[in-house]
Amino acid sequence: MTRSYSDFIKSKEIEAIEEGIDFDESELNKHLLPFQRDIVAWALRKGRAAIFSDCGTGKTLMQLSFADVICKHTGGKALVLCPLSVAEQTKKEGVKFGIASRICREQSDVVDGINITNYEILNHFDATTFNCVVLDESSILKSFTSATRNELIDVFVRTPYKLCCSATPAPNDFSELGNTVEFLGIMSRTEMLATYFIHDGSDTSKWRLKGYGETKFWEFVAHWAVCVRNPSDLGYSNDGFELPPLNLIEHIVASPPTDGYLVPMRAETLSERRTARKQSMGDRVDMTKDLVASDASQWLVWCDYNAESAALHAAIDGSVEVVGSDDPAFKAESAIKFASGDIQTIVSKPSIYGFGMNFQNCHHMIFCGISDSYEQFYQAVRRCWRY
Repeated sequence: MTRSYSDFIKSKEIEAIEEGIDFDESELNKHLLPFQRDIVAWALRKGRAAIFSDCGTGKTLMQLSFADVICKHTGGKALVLCPLSVAEQTKKEGVKFGIASRICREQSDVVDGINITNYEILNHFDATTFNCVVLDESSILKSFTSATRNELIDVFVRTPYKLCCSATPAPNDFSELGNTVEFLGIMSRTEMLATYFIHDGSDTSKWRLKGYGETKFWEFVAHWAVCVRNPSDLGYSNDGFELPPLNLIEHIVASPPTDGYLVPMRAETLSERRTARKQSMGDRVDMTKDLVASDASQWLVWCDYNAESAALHAAIDGSVEVVGSDDPAFKAESAIKFASGDIQTIVSKPSIYGFGMNFQNCHHMIFCGISDSYEQFYQAVRRCWRY
């Protein structure tokens, strides 16, 4: 039997194999909205999938629902890995929607069903005891040189059911999706790059999609990932998913002239920008202090450097400072108290509280200086700017 050339080409297309479970849709959590329900059902049929859904679209409920059905069908254990301080919030979401889970600090805490922990203590667990793993804020995989990325891929290589969830899966460039592909076990990052990407000119560290392969690449991604900004992307109503206005107000602090110059010079390099931030820190902290004092509402104050954090905490009366070296229990407790309104002003970094937390009770935030990471800025803004 002969076949056409188009059939031959189609046979070469790469598809993610469906290795999920057979289930009745009545088993899905009753609180899932129609678009969430269809996404979870799709992921369960895939078995290994990614949900790239924007902030506030219910990824926590979707990932817990996925793990819950897997555990009930297999009688096994699921591990949900979260950024620091998000575990407690994830458990509370589960309670709200009738999904049982347990926060674990080590392997002896693990039970049948859903277990929640932080990426930072993954080495406390035996990955082989879990038949399902969920990565909350899976953009943690984005760096192909990071020890965390390599550890996650290695220890869960034989885990049959996997789910990656993120609003910013590839914040720098599309080649970062190769890390998610490799974690899910669909193909290696190297194979994905060789198939769909090409080196950008003489810079061998940068990749760009092959012009003729762009459509095929996104068809390939659609086999294993669903990408959603809002429900209407999938043909559903956006009722309840319309963001309120976002007011971005820029305050400018005057910089002194650079040594040897009559006027301030533009800070171009990373070193020059750091120097400029050090020189302006006192003025920026004073301005932040005045802004916080001007309104009795809750404030979320973001900074990037330890010196900024310490100075802001000292300047803002009644503020709570949370830094990287703090005990994890203190970080989690502070996040919960701020979310419940028991803390008026919190000073921290986007790398600590900028991912996964729901602080929609707070209507004011300040960036006491902006870093070079748009991902951190966007994620930090979305802690409060929510549906």
